[in-house]
Amino acid sequence: MQQIITEAAPATAEHRQPESRTADDEHLVRAAARLTRDLGAARPAIYWTDLLLSAGLGYAALVLAILASPLWVKLLAGGVSVMALYRALSFIHELTHLKPTAVQGFRTAWNLLVGVPMLVPSFMYEGVHNLHHARTRYGTAEDPEYLPLALMKPWRVALFLLVSALAPVALLLRYAVLAPLSALVPPLRRVVVERYSALAIDPDFRRKPPEGKARRDWHRWEAIACLWAWALIGAGFLATGAFVTFLLVTSGVAVLNQLRTLVAHLWENEGEPLTIAEQYLDSVNVPPPGLLPALWAPVGLRYHALHHLLPGLPYHALGEAHRRLSAEMPQASAFHRANYGGMAGLLMRLFGGIGRPGLSGR
Repeated sequence: MQQIITEAAPATAEHRQPESRTADDEHLVRAAARLTRDLGAARPAIYWTDLLLSAGLGYAALVLAILASPLWVKLLAGGVSVMALYRALSFIHELTHLKPTAVQGFRTAWNLLVGVPMLVPSFMYEGVHNLHHARTRYGTAEDPEYLPLALMKPWRVALFLLVSALAPVALLLRYAVLAPLSALVPPLRRVVVERYSALAIDPDFRRKPPEGKARRDWHRWEAIACLWAWALIGAGFLATGAFVTFLLVTSGVAVLNQLRTLVAHLWENEGEPLTIAEQYLDSVNVPPPGLLPALWAPVGLRYHALHHLLPGLPYHALGEAHRRLSAEMPQASAFHRANYGGMAGLLMRLFGGIGRPGLSGR
């Protein structure tokens, strides 16, 4: 397994003067904007080809895992299905950043092909993930996708990972039971909207009710997902083996995504607002030459720190943006200190630092 490339500690507010922090921010932002201004257009052909191939392979492998007799074929097909469907599901991240007209029809197609079948319609991420990118919210109590995991007890981080395995069952209950019941019971509806309608990390996050077009889209996709959940449960009585295989594959997708989440940031901030450079350094790039990150951090997620610097850049442009900035920025700059070699080293760093007070110095 690949090892960590750099052990350089992030530059923190404790160790840098305000003038230095401002200079870091301006240098990073200006260089990134100057070098990538021609990369901002989404290319529909790439989005459609990638999504259709990923979803097609994932479902074909799922069918093989259900129908095949030899155990090794089932396991192999199941593994392929997990990886392919995980890639297809990862496009939900792109949907939160794509302009509505950038790739016509893509959001609807993704929901029909992936979001609804896996009971994760796009409304569960849209309107939530953008809060994570707000400059004054990142890493604070107002960030729904951040917890200081590096400062927590080991059992809490392990629970954070293990609970993801139960996500498919929880989603079934949310759409098959809570969705229709909450339509009849207003107090329950408020709880469902606030607490069970967001792909958030912070358990204290409470989502606000949607308004306008977002509300209509939410209700439409929630109703379709409800019908699909009922169909899945009904199919479970008729074909238990197929139903269990589907749950195992989707559980594998959820666990893989949670593992990737554990290494997407360093999780060292204790709630203080961070500068742009500090947000970048608390995030992680796993660039080439490593090959495995292309599997566990697909659809541009291997450039997660760069994505925080350039959130509007389409996923297919991040590799070129990283190459340009790597050539431009000095080796001692903050840009290079966000690069790591792979998941193993990042997990070792996380669990090696868990529970140590003041790890970040912030």
